[in-house]
Amino acid sequence: MGADENGKKELISVTDGYSESTISWKEILLQMKSQGLEQAPKLAIGDGALGFWKALSEVFPTTKHQRCWVHKSRNIIDKMAHSVTNKASLLLKDIYMADTKSNAMKAYNHFINTYEDKYEKAVLALTKDEDSLFSFYDFPAKHWTHIRTTNPIESTFATVRLRTKRTKGMGTRKATLSMVWKLCQEAEKKWYKPRGSEYMPVKYWKGYSVKMRYLRM
Repeated sequence: MGADENGKKELISVTDGYSESTISWKEILLQMKSQGLEQAPKLAIGDGALGFWKALSEVFPTTKHQRCWVHKSRNIIDKMAHSVTNKASLLLKDIYMADTKSNAMKAYNHFINTYEDKYEKAVLALTKDEDSLFSFYDFPAKHWTHIRTTNPIESTFATVRLRTKRTKGMGTRKATLSMVWKLCQEAEKKWYKPRGSEYMPVKYWKGYSVKMRYLRM
């Protein structure tokens, strides 16, 4: 996903892969690099995809990592008793919705102190990725709502999953990729301009200007 000089988001690449392996992720990252993404993205946002982070470190070693807070929160809550999930969800939200990184860390430590004795696995799920949970605070505050989750990609592929589940016998690999590409193009029409797009430096992609400050997978 990229944005032009006016902040309009555009679809850049769609490909298939195998079980989110490192080699599958590396293939698409190298493809994007060969097509013109010469400067490494400032930040990559993703979930716990099996091979994505390793592939990213190999292809774009300077890119900062940001784990999706929606996926991380769900993973943590799944390890807790139902009776505490509502309160725990609010405490997690206090972390990633904090107005400063300092306040986020205070909320982070509060969650740990509250649940570490009874819900050790849930707290471990939070603390093991500490280094990649707060990277978004290093960027303009106007961008935070866009870069702390993978929601833009998730909402797009929700449409793709709905169609592929209902389509029997999608045919060849080429036919399937073509269908997914067209579905993504339709979803692209509903993408809205990101806040603070004036802060995103202009680069070039296949002859037209693209602001690839962030990479969302």
